[in-house]
Amino acid sequence: MSVPSSMTAIVITAAGGPEVLRPHTREVPQPTANQVLIRVHTAGVNRHDCGQRQRGTPPAGATDIPGLEVSGQVVAAGSGVTRWQPGALVVALVNGGGYAEYCIAEARLTLPKPEQLDELGSAALPEALFTVWHNLFEICRLQPGEWLLVHGGASGVGTIAIQLARHFGAFVIATAGSAEKCDVSKQLGAHEAANYNEEDFVAVAKVVTHGRGVDVILDMTGGLYAERNLDALAPDGRITHLTSAHEPRFNVPIHAILQKRAVITGSMLRPLPIERKAAVADELWARVWPLLGRSINPVIDSVFPLEGAAQAHERMEAGRNIGKILLDARAPASRSPHGDR
Repeated sequence: MSVPSSMTAIVITAAGGPEVLRPHTREVPQPTANQVLIRVHTAGVNRHDCGQRQRGTPPAGATDIPGLEVSGQVVAAGSGVTRWQPGALVVALVNGGGYAEYCIAEARLTLPKPEQLDELGSAALPEALFTVWHNLFEICRLQPGEWLLVHGGASGVGTIAIQLARHFGAFVIATAGSAEKCDVSKQLGAHEAANYNEEDFVAVAKVVTHGRGVDVILDMTGGLYAERNLDALAPDGRITHLTSAHEPRFNVPIHAILQKRAVITGSMLRPLPIERKAAVADELWARVWPLLGRSINPVIDSVFPLEGAAQAHERMEAGRNIGKILLDARAPASRSPHGDR
C-alpha cells in the first residue's frame, strides 16, 4: 500500500493547557520487528493524554505525540508479523502516537475491528477494555455475585466497567456528577447511581448492599475518597486506583485497613510490561470480542477533527463528557506550516 513520507501529527509544544496542542508535520514512522504501521482513522482521548500535556514530556522511550488508542487500517508490517496483513481493519493499544495520521503499534496489542461496530466505536475500546480487564478481573478478581463501586460511571472507562462487570455476573453501583450521568450509568446496567454532588455514596452503598458494603472499588480520583472508600468497603474488599489525579496521597488510619482486611492496590497500564499487556489482549480477544456490539457497547460523547485536539482536551477537563471523546483523522487535514521544534 502507498504510504506518504510525511503526516500531520498533534504535538505538545510546551507544558501547559490545551492550547499547547498544535498540528505539526512529521515523518511517517516505520515499523520495526513485531510492529505494524496503522493509517489512523480515529483516536481515543484519555485523561493520561491530558497529564502528558500538562507535564510537557512523554514517558522515557515514548514518542512525544500523545494518544494511546487508535482504530484504522494496517498499511505496513515489520519483520516477524504474521497475524496482520496490509489492508486489515484493526484497533490497537499504543504507547503514544495516536494523535496522528499514521501510528506504530505492537502487533500483539493490535486486535481486529469488531464486526458489529463502526470505526468510531472501535476506537473507543482499547484503553478502557485493557484497563478494566486488568484491574477488575486480574488484579481484583471480581467474582459473580460481588458488588462493584465504580467512581466516574459515565466516563469512558466507567461505562465499559459497568457493562463488563454486569455481563460477568457482578452487581454495580456507580458515582457521577449529574443526574444525567447517573441515568446513563443505570441505563448501562448499574443497579444504583449516586450523584456525588448531592448524595453520600457511602450511605448509598450501605443501603443497596444491606449494610455489608461493596467488594471492589474502581477509583479514578486518586486518594480523594481514601477514608470514605474504606467506609464503603465490605470485609476482605479490594480498592484499585487508576490514577493519582485530584489527590496523590492515600491517607487513612492503618486500623481502618486492618479492620476491613482491605487490599489497596492500583495499576498504570502504559508502563505495564508488553508481555502482560499481550496476555490481556489475548483474554479480551477470546472472552470479550464476541460480546462487542452486542452486550458490550462503547458510549461515544463527541468526535473532533484531529486538529481539534485542544478543544477535545478542553471538553474532557471540564468534565462535560459522557463516554468517550474521539479524534477523527480521516478528514483532510490542513498541512501545518510548523515543522519539528
